[in-house]
Amino acid sequence: MNRFKTSKFKNTTPKIPKKDEWINNVRAGSFSSQGNHIKASSKLVAFNTDQAGGGLLGLSSVKPGADGQWTVAQISCHSDLITDLDFSPFDENLLATCSGDEMVKLWRLCDPELEQPSSPELTLHPGQGRLELVLFHPTSSGLLAVGSAKSPLIWDTSRQDAPLAVLEQHGDQLQSLSWKRDGSLLASSCKDKMLRVFDPRAQLTPVQSAKSLQSNKDSRVLWAKDDFLLTTGFDMSRSREVRLWDSRKLSSSVGYASLGTSSGSGYSRRHTDTAPLGSPPVISPPDLLHSPIFPNTTAKERRRAGAWPCSREERKGRMEEERES
Repeated sequence: MNRFKTSKFKNTTPKIPKKDEWINNVRAGSFSSQGNHIKASSKLVAFNTDQAGGGLLGLSSVKPGADGQWTVAQISCHSDLITDLDFSPFDENLLATCSGDEMVKLWRLCDPELEQPSSPELTLHPGQGRLELVLFHPTSSGLLAVGSAKSPLIWDTSRQDAPLAVLEQHGDQLQSLSWKRDGSLLASSCKDKMLRVFDPRAQLTPVQSAKSLQSNKDSRVLWAKDDFLLTTGFDMSRSREVRLWDSRKLSSSVGYASLGTSSGSGYSRRHTDTAPLGSPPVISPPDLLHSPIFPNTTAKERRRAGAWPCSREERKGRMEEERES
């Protein structure tokens, strides 16, 4: 009997586009910050480019031009490294950037073939030192979450003088932020190994928090579905791992998987219309617990997450259903 469960992904191979479908002349730099270095809307792709001191943004389109080629434009956005960027979910041309120059800027971008704006549409000055994270609210077009070294800030872009809320200061470097899909809650991960969930409308302190992460090395948090959170990071032996959490009870994870040893950090991406892209592919928490991604889950953990099947009879019934289908 084979002691290892066969993975349905074992023969999966990437489909590499032909060279005439590549976007060439891209000089993507190697930068150190907590944010993203590439983001896309349904129309545009923006990314950090290699320049002494940073501050330069590359811009291309999702689809090629009339000649079948992609145009790459460059925009000088900041006087220091661009630490994070995010497209508005309500406007495919509106991009928010933050930087080591302590500013957040909103840019109204054009097609790469056209002349880009020389100045931002809006500039915010949080006054919290170097900024690491910026994230549009998923259901309110005028709201932004901004991450300084240790504090998440909530900004209304119609009120530029001061943030709407300054959430409780974290114990160490803020590493990631993620809005719940309905915009009601904001999750954060931090170098102090804490996971925190905020309700910015109700209070400035977390509604849930726990020392949940295994290591203070780079971590990321992502709302998966409903009340479930997904984190990527490192365990105590410095192996990369991914964990699933119930945001209502952060004291222990619902499931986890080891991704092997590597110095590179893991990133998760969620496709807002269907399912997440990246690591791992979450469709729903119960199905995720039974996928090859999360083999290390107990029956008790599966029951708590509402996963199937937990008992021998349920497993047998499920197998019969699969054979019939």
